[in-house]
Amino acid sequence: MTERKVYNFSAGPATLPVSVLNKAHAEFLDYQNSGMSVMEMSHRSKYYEGIIAGAEAAIRKALNVPNNYKVLFLQGGASLQFTMIPMNFLRNSGKKAGFITTGSWGQKAFKQAKLEGETAVLWDGASEKFTRTPKDSELADSSNLAYVHYTSNETIEGVQFKAEPNVKSDLICDSSSDFMCRPLDVSKYAMIYAGAQKNAGPAGTTIVILREDLLTRIPEKLHVMLDYKTHVENGSMYNTPPCYTIYMVKLVAEWLNGEIGGLDKMEKLNNDKAGLLYNVIDESSGFYKGHAAQENRSTMNVTWRLPSEDLEKKFIDEAKALNMIDLKGHRSVGGLRASIYNAMPREGVEKLALFMNEFRKKN
Repeated sequence: MTERKVYNFSAGPATLPVSVLNKAHAEFLDYQNSGMSVMEMSHRSKYYEGIIAGAEAAIRKALNVPNNYKVLFLQGGASLQFTMIPMNFLRNSGKKAGFITTGSWGQKAFKQAKLEGETAVLWDGASEKFTRTPKDSELADSSNLAYVHYTSNETIEGVQFKAEPNVKSDLICDSSSDFMCRPLDVSKYAMIYAGAQKNAGPAGTTIVILREDLLTRIPEKLHVMLDYKTHVENGSMYNTPPCYTIYMVKLVAEWLNGEIGGLDKMEKLNNDKAGLLYNVIDESSGFYKGHAAQENRSTMNVTWRLPSEDLEKKFIDEAKALNMIDLKGHRSVGGLRASIYNAMPREGVEKLALFMNEFRKKN
């Protein structure tokens, strides 16, 4: 396979690098002369032990993860982390958990934390329809909290933090939709987590990067599968992990380190791709209206509206006829959304930008 039949702008599960898919295809029936596919081998085999160790090593290399952080491969997506985090770090802490809410996913995390303990709202963008992130000066006092939680990139609204918020308690980040899209100083965080299905691989794995001293704060007698200590002590293999997905994460992380040349280069590629679409929006004389404030536009999820819902439907239908799919915005906000994660090739974005210009001229 050398060319794509469609350009998939889905918010996730999302497009994967063609070279990664080709490698997975070549190894599908027989992984490294094992006589087995990764999909059927034991997770206790020497082959699979090498795969999961390789996945961790590639992530550590890409993000320069410090030695005092654990890398875990869990299940349940970011949604399960919304529950596990307060169970492990808020319950019995005697403190509140702070939340910076810039979109729909941050709201969901906040609601789950409220079931476990007290919470504090440091900033909430709902009144502004989640169009931006806050300035540090707008945040409420963040000292003496169990942790501060935020979402680095809101997939639905297309709003992205350009730098981590400056807070006075441990920072926890849901990085699901911009994980490994740019360099990151992991040492500024207590924990980073991400569902793999947007930027790091197929659906099924949740990657957690956890500072190891947090493990001492976990209360006793948690349900075994909801206790981070369980997964650290068992190397993410207390139960059968999502083996094939972790294998694919390994290939994607190796692609970032090798073929792309690291996250500095990936960030430049992503900024360039996003700029193509935002330029079309900005130069459309109001025909296209972006959702996010200009300084907080996401490089991963470009969101915009047209003058009418009929035109939006027409846009989606005509784009699909040209093999550009899944451009419909999330049902909660409507409009259009182009998710242009790491693996979306520049030519796909160029094709969409050209179509946007032609569609505006005709309509």
